[in-house]
Amino acid sequence: MSLLDALKWRYAAKKMNGEKVQQEKVDQIIEAARLAPTSSGLQPFNVIVVTNPELKAKIQTIAFGQSQVADASHLLVFAAWDKYTEERIRSVFANTNTERGIPAETISDYEVQLTGNYTTKSAEENYAHAARQAYIAFGIAIAEAALLKVDATPMEGFNPAELDALLGLGERGLRSVTLLPLGYRDEANDWLVNLKKVRKPSKEFIIEFN
Repeated sequence: MSLLDALKWRYAAKKMNGEKVQQEKVDQIIEAARLAPTSSGLQPFNVIVVTNPELKAKIQTIAFGQSQVADASHLLVFAAWDKYTEERIRSVFANTNTERGIPAETISDYEVQLTGNYTTKSAEENYAHAARQAYIAFGIAIAEAALLKVDATPMEGFNPAELDALLGLGERGLRSVTLLPLGYRDEANDWLVNLKKVRKPSKEFIIEFN
């Protein structure tokens, strides 16, 4: 199945049937997110995987009662760095140099430039930038799920402060960005399941400068 066919198949499932997603597929979806492009390769976010039923039930309350959170096989929480720090940036560059087998001084000038750029901005500006990077991975995870015929419902409808407190994200220097329940659509009870996918016509969506 092509990516376009997979995207035509997918929709934001409103009801999931509780069936467990194979761990191999979940791992592939998370790996797709891990391999997503990010600004300067910093990957300023983490993916938190929740399968504990009691914890999912608590998060469902925080997510305004949306049933997919509790009925999902796996709930992914995308959480971005609360701010960029010299230590975090240095750690990323050190790992890159080690993996590539190159001397630290090879890209040290760029590391210094990047550190100066980020650390002079406010924590809120830093978080906003990091959250945008998380969204790139979030979209790629949704696409990979569609290719694997796993339903994934993108969610912003939750109370971030309450979720951060519940999961102890502040202690990890993280703030929640989005939720992604993974599971399988409940075809008998989801009112959206048979509705036609509707998007803007291409002529209204594309703006060309020739």
